[in-house]
Amino acid sequence: MRRLRRNRPWTPQATQPGGDPLSPTHDAAYGPTSPVGGPVTQADPYAVGRRSSTLLTLLFVLIVAGGVVSFIPLPYVVLQPGPVTNTLGELDGKPIIQVKGATAYPAKGTLDFTTVRVVGGPGVRVNAFDLAEAALRKDYEIFPREQIYPEATTREQIQQENAAEMVDSQEVAAAVALRETGRTVPEKVVVSQVPEGSPATGVLKAGDQFVSVAGKPADDASAVQGAVRATKAGTPVSVVVRRDGKEQTLSVPTRDNDGTTIIGVLLGRDYELPVDVTITAGGVGGPSAGTMFSLAVYDVLTPGDLTGGKQIAGTGTMSPDETVGPIGGIRQKLSGAKDGGAEWFLAPEDNCGEVVGHVPDGLRVVRVGTFTEALDAVEAIAAGKGNDLPSCASSP
Repeated sequence: MRRLRRNRPWTPQATQPGGDPLSPTHDAAYGPTSPVGGPVTQADPYAVGRRSSTLLTLLFVLIVAGGVVSFIPLPYVVLQPGPVTNTLGELDGKPIIQVKGATAYPAKGTLDFTTVRVVGGPGVRVNAFDLAEAALRKDYEIFPREQIYPEATTREQIQQENAAEMVDSQEVAAAVALRETGRTVPEKVVVSQVPEGSPATGVLKAGDQFVSVAGKPADDASAVQGAVRATKAGTPVSVVVRRDGKEQTLSVPTRDNDGTTIIGVLLGRDYELPVDVTITAGGVGGPSAGTMFSLAVYDVLTPGDLTGGKQIAGTGTMSPDETVGPIGGIRQKLSGAKDGGAEWFLAPEDNCGEVVGHVPDGLRVVRVGTFTEALDAVEAIAAGKGNDLPSCASSP
């Protein structure tokens, strides 16, 4: 998401005759006539008095200072509401959700996923004017840069990680939705990405499927992580992977990361989907659209109109166990949903503490903790029973 800067130093308007306090005026000492009828003495209309000269100098200094301040980067980032996208709609003339190998049912409603625009971060720094604007907006938030982005993180690394998380969230969403329709979806743990400089660089590759780690079956991501963490940091761990259809045994270096042993790879899940599901989200990255993607895939794969024609927005990660996980920027997403025309918003229950007190007028927030709860909420809203659903203000 690109940032738009509007750093324009203020310049004075052209002097209006008699209307600008800096314009030349008659000095009171030289009245229009002499008290004894002598010749009239006029002030020079182009002369600048000492006070006016001082004001002009001060104004010039302020303009120069403003220009300098606009170029001084500050170690903060600003979160702003981003655009919303209807997962049941189209992008560049093609449906965002496309399926092959099963009947795709038309969906008429709206299931918006929401986004956050981040101003600042690696390669793009905010300035005093950005912070001043953010301080005046209730739906903007200012954070120290290191609270959002780790030190020494590059823009390219952030983009790669966000892209990988988006792909993973789409695969999980499809798997969850397909399982909800009664289909069987086998799961495999794979290497999603090997960041530059990680211990596994040159040993593991993106796409490698974990078979075992330290002699323990790699049944899921937690099993892989647990086996690595049980290894002493600095000691290589034996990893069996399936690469290009063949199994290989590799010795993968490890290192300590704040008391935890890591091999430094991003884990993904490779599902054997019985139905080919393609989700197109444009240039948006990150995992927070998982819940809305899973609802949209389910709607496309099942007959009927899931939303009843209602405009429903929401956010939340989706886990393989169907848990709706918390996300960042919930305040900005609430505002973006309202601006996008939504009347209902599905919020992860773990974000409720940030929701209370920040809900725009006219937007109803529903608390959800699992895919089943999210699905039930959409069906209730479609049936006109949304007012009975739990909110973040109500007790769990």
